[in-house]
Amino acid sequence: MDAEQALDDLLAGRVNPGVYQWTTRPAPDADSGTSWRERAERAGWRGFHLDGHHVRDKEAFLRLCAEVFDFPEWFGGNWDALADCLADLSWTSARHSRVVLYESWPELAEAEPESFRTVLDVFADAVEVWRDTPTPMTVILSSVGVEAEGVPRIA
Repeated sequence: MDAEQALDDLLAGRVNPGVYQWTTRPAPDADSGTSWRERAERAGWRGFHLDGHHVRDKEAFLRLCAEVFDFPEWFGGNWDALADCLADLSWTSARHSRVVLYESWPELAEAEPESFRTVLDVFADAVEVWRDTPTPMTVILSSVGVEAEGVPRIA
């Protein structure tokens, strides 16, 4: 399945919430030039973009999440606090669902494999928390030429 079809299927609810790999770059829509996040938000989804280009350790990843998800001041900057915040998200709005696009995740995976595995576990737990709610969450690991072991592909 190509990336555009995968995004269409996700936004239409034809893909179950989960943590997936997207092994192509998220390109703008060919017809309209609209980005993945704009398309998601038009469909009522809340899009979060984690740009991991310079994230090579746990602390940098947690800071990135605090910024992107606009965590409240009580965020403790550790894995438990990340899990708690992702299970809450009451300070963010979403009409239908939430999608997290984590680009350049291999930076962290190569530098701190254990931290990356923890990230996958935390995301999987968050997806489960939101699964049967009106605003489920899907996490997409985007990369070209690299795959995360054990994570199914969406495109």
